Amino acid sequence: MSEKKWLKWGDPDMELLISRIMRYGIVLASTIVIIGCVTFLIKYGSTQPQYSKFVGQPEQFTNVSGIISSLNSMNGRGLIEFGLLVLIAIPVLRVAFSIVSFMVEKDRTYVLITCIVFALLLFSLFGQQ
Repeated sequence: MSEKKWLKWGDPDMELLISRIMRYGIVLASTIVIIGCVTFLIKYGSTQPQYSKFVGQPEQFTNVSGIISSLNSMNGRGLIEFGLLVLIAIPVLRVAFSIVSFMVEKDRTYVLITCIVFALLLFSLFGQQ
């Protein structure tokens, strides 16, 4: 992108970019979850559930790194969890692009507030491992 084009970059352009990221991100997340559901049902759809014994969440699905590592085995449950992570990442990306938008507008107050919100979002996603 040329320097002149960047200087003409404004709020409507950023809002259009953010709306497209959100729209396509939701479609991507939904597609991943649907593929995970189909994969899960193909593998476990015919098994009889055992309600007499409670089995909790497997350890690998309790943190982000475990969910991402489960993608190597094309585990249906891992795909579903990854699709949900993508769905969670969409608003985080929106906040990140808002920081850039406020920086372009040179609005320091909103940059600071949005950076704090972004840090809190990242901490809530990665800080509890």
